[in-house]
Amino acid sequence: MTSQRARDRLVERLRSEGGIKDERVLTALRSLPRHLFIDEALASRAYEDTALPIGNGQTISQPWVVARMTEALLEYGTPKKVLEIGTGSGYQAAVLATLGIEVYTVERIDELLRGARKRFRNLGLNLRTKHSDGRLGWPEYAPFDAIIVTAGAAALVPALVDQLADGGTLVAPVGGPTSQKLLRLRKTTEGVVQEDLGGVVFVPLVSGTI
Repeated sequence: MTSQRARDRLVERLRSEGGIKDERVLTALRSLPRHLFIDEALASRAYEDTALPIGNGQTISQPWVVARMTEALLEYGTPKKVLEIGTGSGYQAAVLATLGIEVYTVERIDELLRGARKRFRNLGLNLRTKHSDGRLGWPEYAPFDAIIVTAGAAALVPALVDQLADGGTLVAPVGGPTSQKLLRLRKTTEGVVQEDLGGVVFVPLVSGTI
């Protein structure tokens, strides 16, 4: 269940049933071993299209959600520099890095970040990581061409919108604890444009660090 064939089947499902069209995204998911981002006991479920627990009350997102959020970031051009809020297992950040994007990722839970850093090293991926409150973003490296938030908040976080470059794209789940909308915000010359990309469920975006 951790073979290349299992990965290929997942990608074909995302293309045919999930409506994912960007071949760059599908290629990244096909090449990346998702089973290395979860507990060994769950490895047999790695290529199911479902979210899975990673400890500390957190989850690795459903592959379709990872693909859709990545596709939404790329739709108006490939960003050079991306900020991710919520490293978690490191899978979403690894997908972006596999696409050749410069990735800055912030995680509030130190244990999760240490695990993600080890995976990045083992896969030869070069990303910048930070143990910090994601709501603060990473102002030292702002502005970012794109920002992706992998935890749900009641509203878009102003500090993150401020760190988005002109012409940039921010993708984030917004709403209550059990149901959110995936929003895409773009900074254009005419002002801020916001789109609803559909319903999703993410763990909550929490302040502070542990």
